[in-house]
Amino acid sequence: MNKRTFLAVSTSALALGAVVAVPAVAQDDWPTAPLTMVIGFAPGGSTDIQGRVLANVMEAHLGQPVNVVNQPGAGAAVAFSRLANADPDGYTFLFGGVTALTFTPILQDVEYEIDDFEYLAGLALTQPAIVTAAGQPFTTFEEILEYGRENRVTYAQQTGLDEAIIRRVAEQEGLDLAIVPTGGGGGMAPLVLGREVDFAYSGGTHAQYTPSDEMVVAAFLTSERSPFYPDVPTLMELGYDYSIEDWRTVIVPAGVPDSVKETLMGAAEFASESEEFRAVTEDNIFFPVVYMDQDEMEENVRRVRASTEEVMGD
Repeated sequence: MNKRTFLAVSTSALALGAVVAVPAVAQDDWPTAPLTMVIGFAPGGSTDIQGRVLANVMEAHLGQPVNVVNQPGAGAAVAFSRLANADPDGYTFLFGGVTALTFTPILQDVEYEIDDFEYLAGLALTQPAIVTAAGQPFTTFEEILEYGRENRVTYAQQTGLDEAIIRRVAEQEGLDLAIVPTGGGGGMAPLVLGREVDFAYSGGTHAQYTPSDEMVVAAFLTSERSPFYPDVPTLMELGYDYSIEDWRTVIVPAGVPDSVKETLMGAAEFASESEEFRAVTEDNIFFPVVYMDQDEMEENVRRVRASTEEVMGD
């Protein structure tokens, strides 16, 4: 397979029989209690900001509260572990990217696998980037590398995937690199803005700071340039065969009843068309809203996982 391949990320009849005794009206009326949206990063980052707006819109559509719970750790692996152990009733779901599924299990032991979940709806195409603070002695990725060949550079990491990519680039370029882990964009931003690190990974939080020129995007980790920053190159354009293909997705444990999934998918599609969600996604976070149904998301997750395994095995 081409080396430029993207790096990113059922129940049995017996199990279904366990819900036969539940009256049909109970599922028709679902939900009858508050829901929990799990977010795998700390408050203040782009996933958290977008997720809270999504929760509000879904709440209005479903007629029940949607409570947001932040569960940061290990690039969202902690949140996925929680979801894998949740009851498959639809009341607990996760909103976030899928690199904790398409990448993380390849390099480290986790308590879940991709078949432990169902991917109900993709809502936006992520725009991961390498960022730095305005006022640093560099603004482009090439200048960061040039500086790093003469000085030790510190990098704020958020996921195992972005760390693996930057370590490979640093090794290729002979950089003296120090990694600083963060719990998400909310933890990354003060480190970058305070110049406590030289550069960092941003899953989208940079959009809060680039309009005021506090933060600079040095390069994108997408396969194509961002429509919101058309002058900023991708790592692939700069000659590094790495990119991240990821989507902000609504995910549930495997085994959720079909009628419940249909209701959640309807709420997600409603949100993707709402002015409130589109405004925060495209005007605040600078992600293109791209709705994908369960079939497409299921195919995407498995495709990216397979290509990631091939590339990481090289």
